[in-house]
Amino acid sequence: MASIEDRARSFISVLRHCQVLGITVEQADEKGLVLRLPYSESIVGNPVTGVVHGGAITTLMDTCCGISTVCFLPEFEICPTLDLRIDYMRPADPNKAIFGFAECYRITPAIIFTRGVAYQSSKQEPIAHVVGTFMRMGKPDKQGQLSRTMDGGAA
Repeated sequence: MASIEDRARSFISVLRHCQVLGITVEQADEKGLVLRLPYSESIVGNPVTGVVHGGAITTLMDTCCGISTVCFLPEFEICPTLDLRIDYMRPADPNKAIFGFAECYRITPAIIFTRGVAYQSSKQEPIAHVVGTFMRMGKPDKQGQLSRTMDGGAA
């Protein structure tokens, strides 16, 4: 069986937006997931100051919360985002990578609840806090069909 970190790296490798933005897995274990978004001109929101656009941070944190499910579920499941709330605390410093940490704090048969933080130097100096909920759709079978439907019933 693949390690949690291997599962997270495998998941992120198929997400085109992660490839374009250069998002990588820094750490993944039973405590949660850390992703890294490198600084680049393509994510700058204000060309005068070089401050990163909030949409890039939102993408990082939605991805981080979503992939953190592999740290807590015994097998891969399709878990689309139901809700994501981000509270921005301060702008990211230009020319520095941004890290996203996320963990699952409650798992039910239908919903996974996550929380996390975006930061640069330290989690204690956050750029943003995030909470997200994800719907458990089940794992795909060999034909790609899901074991549950949108209403939670059997497929």
